[in-house]
Amino acid sequence: MQFNSEKRLDDGVLEREFTLGEIPGFLWTPRSASASAPAPLILCGHPGGLPMMYPRLAARARSAAAAGFAAATLELPGSGDRPRSTAAEQARADLRRAIGAGAPVGDEIVARLVLPLVEQAVPEWRAVLDALLALPEISGPVGYSGGVIAIGVRLAVVEPRIAAALLFAGSFVPRVMFDEARQVTIPLQVLLQWDDEGNDRQLALDLFDAFGSAEKTLHANMGGHTGVPQFEGDAGNRFFARHLK
Repeated sequence: MQFNSEKRLDDGVLEREFTLGEIPGFLWTPRSASASAPAPLILCGHPGGLPMMYPRLAARARSAAAAGFAAATLELPGSGDRPRSTAAEQARADLRRAIGAGAPVGDEIVARLVLPLVEQAVPEWRAVLDALLALPEISGPVGYSGGVIAIGVRLAVVEPRIAAALLFAGSFVPRVMFDEARQVTIPLQVLLQWDDEGNDRQLALDLFDAFGSAEKTLHANMGGHTGVPQFEGDAGNRFFARHLK
């Protein structure tokens, strides 16, 4: 991992832009983070396209930093300036066509789009986790926050350093991954926008039911995909404070 730039934001948060190989990402650390007092880390998931997602990710990271956490994010395969996959682009077009026509989204389309993404993205997230935890001002345990929810599910199963996850139920999950959801045992908080126009609400509820965690909480709010209430940020910080500190 190579740091390419850094700047101190007006609230004291240190923002560093990095590349992991050729994959871009950001790390935000609170002013209080140091080798003698390392900050627990939250990985911030997103649907891809760091230039477009940056304002929302930076706001989430600064909120986490105010609560004493470091936060990091990584560009997804096929997003931003990363090479596109013809198969993924076709699956995404089929998904948009089905949603636009008001037709059911078949699991075959979802599997074609999501499963290759999960297979490529999860090892990348684990690699960046290796690099970040080698920094003296960063420590475990680690949390995962955001989407794509299928990536969060896989990470919760295969990555023992992740101790808790706040999952955003705003993306489709192949039914084949429900068996993985049953293997998830870490504490979970799932955020669902009830009127999310691009999501399958019943699928999200079925996935929540499938999770094997003894501690799992569903926060469902009225509104569309981008209408998440601001107070959910505070709720997420309290959730991670219980499990990462």
